[in-house]
Parts: sequence; structure tokens; C-alpha cells
Amino acid sequence: MSRKYVIINADEVDSVDFSQVDETSADTIRYSLDGSKTLVKFDTDTTPSFLDGKTQYTHSEILTILATDEWTDPNPPGE
Repeated sequence: MSRKYVIINADEVDSVDFSQVDETSADTIRYSLDGSKTLVKFDTDTTPSFLDGKTQYTHSEILTILATDEWTDPNPPGE
């Protein structure tokens, strides 16, 4: 079993069953900088039904995605 990551549109957060993912609520998930997308992660071999048909990413794949300007401010405050 390995951790999997799925990016969803922010307007889909209401469909997330937080008992089936590692996050605990809409307040604890990471959003893209523009707030239009978020990601959830889960550690089971069975994909939660509300994520069926969504692209799943590995840890290394999601790190690459999260390093982009869409997810990480290239000019963070204080630099």
C-alpha cells in the first residue's frame, strides 16, 4: 500500500468524505494559490468512491506539481 494524491477542483470539496482521506476537513487541505484546486491524499489500495476516475499521483509526482507557480508562490513574502 502506498500513499496516493488526487487533485480536485475546489468546488468538489463538499463531496469529499474526510473519513476516507488523510485530511480532516476543508480547512486542513492545501489549495492552489488561486484557490481553484485542492488535493487530498489517502493510504488505502481502494480508491474512495468520490475520487473514482480522477488522476492519482505518487509522492514524487505530486511534489513536482506542488513546486509549480500554480501551487507555490515563486516570490514568497519576506524574500
